[in-house]
Amino acid sequence: MTVTDTHGAIDAVWRIESARIIAGVARIVRDVGLAEELAQDALVAALEQWPDSGVPNNPGAWLMAIAKRRAIDLIRRKETYQRKLAELGHELELGSNGVEDSVEDRVEAVLEDTIEDDLLRLVFTACHPVLSTEARVSLTLRLLGGLKTDEIARAFLAPEATVAQRIVRAKRNLAKAGVEFEVPAGDELIERLSSVLEVIYLIYNEGYSATAGDDWMRPALCNEALRLGRLLAELMPAEPEVHGLLALMEIQASRANARVGPNGEPVLLLDQDRRRWDRLLIRRGLEGLDRAWALDSSPGPYLLQAAIAACHARAAEADDTDWARIAGLYAVLAQVVPSPVVELNRAVAISMAFGPERGLVAVDALADEPSLKGYHLLPSVRGDLLFKLGRFDEARSEFDNAAGSTRNERERALLLDRAAACRKNTFAVPVDPGRGGSTQR
Repeated sequence: MTVTDTHGAIDAVWRIESARIIAGVARIVRDVGLAEELAQDALVAALEQWPDSGVPNNPGAWLMAIAKRRAIDLIRRKETYQRKLAELGHELELGSNGVEDSVEDRVEAVLEDTIEDDLLRLVFTACHPVLSTEARVSLTLRLLGGLKTDEIARAFLAPEATVAQRIVRAKRNLAKAGVEFEVPAGDELIERLSSVLEVIYLIYNEGYSATAGDDWMRPALCNEALRLGRLLAELMPAEPEVHGLLALMEIQASRANARVGPNGEPVLLLDQDRRRWDRLLIRRGLEGLDRAWALDSSPGPYLLQAAIAACHARAAEADDTDWARIAGLYAVLAQVVPSPVVELNRAVAISMAFGPERGLVAVDALADEPSLKGYHLLPSVRGDLLFKLGRFDEARSEFDNAAGSTRNERERALLLDRAAACRKNTFAVPVDPGRGGSTQR
């Protein structure tokens, strides 16, 4: 194996194992930032040794062992060594044979017995509400995704220095706030779980519909969010909203191949070739949705959104879509999480189920909503409905307005094409109501 091959193997192992290593070490040192440094030390050791010695048979265990040794050495050097041992005392009792193990053996036993709990603690720590949304997203990708700072910066089109500072401040703020490395209980669990799910879905959404840049999608972010969602579902199998979010992401991800044309142009939901949808992901998503419904008949926001996505997944053709049910689900979603964006999506569903006139009334009711000022999908949806009603000049103005508001170049081109179609009066009558819902992607 060449040095390049070895470095490639190290990158792959790190991406898979880093979260478990950081979580395990954080269990010992009770400091996420310090745990990451110790895990990085193990990574450096691998980069130094593996090109000569070869990749070990169990590289994850090798990295964990080195990181563990670093943590033990650190504890031994600190004046608080005895206190740390006391904190671990009840889990580091004498072995079952009555013979006292070494410090290394006892710490290893703790790690092996509690690794899944440690990962869950790391998830809740990285997504702690004491941090800003940007900080939570960056720290989660760094600690749980194993992404390097430059990778996170590229994914969000942010300067690398900005992301680096954001991660450093996040770790510092966690320590300053005295955030415990633990999974909360009771009402706090629900509040904190909401933050965790929000962060994962933010990562997914940025991959599914990039807010800026030259690409319509960023598949790597979608894949990372899916990985985190599957991990969380494995760690918290009794939480319906966890399964709801994973089902939502699986179903949406099933459309990835059909969402982009041969030249990278966006292909909206109702225009997609459904033969290109990934049936395995759809099946996984629908099974996850059933699992979530079985756990809770009072759905939360992610379960409801997954149910909406399932309506599209179950329709063999766009014209088969049950828009009345989708409009009803959006009405329930608006009660659970009142939001102008939800109302805008509901307006689209209403227009598809009951005609563009009713949809336009619902959209116009949102015209003065402050939070939608500058939100490009509001004029985009309005333009679409006006187009269907044959009001081409007004539709063109709305598409031009929407194109001026988006920061994504692919989306801007799509909206300008629609504005051009209005200028040419390409269509003499409104288009089929089964095509062109602007917010349905």
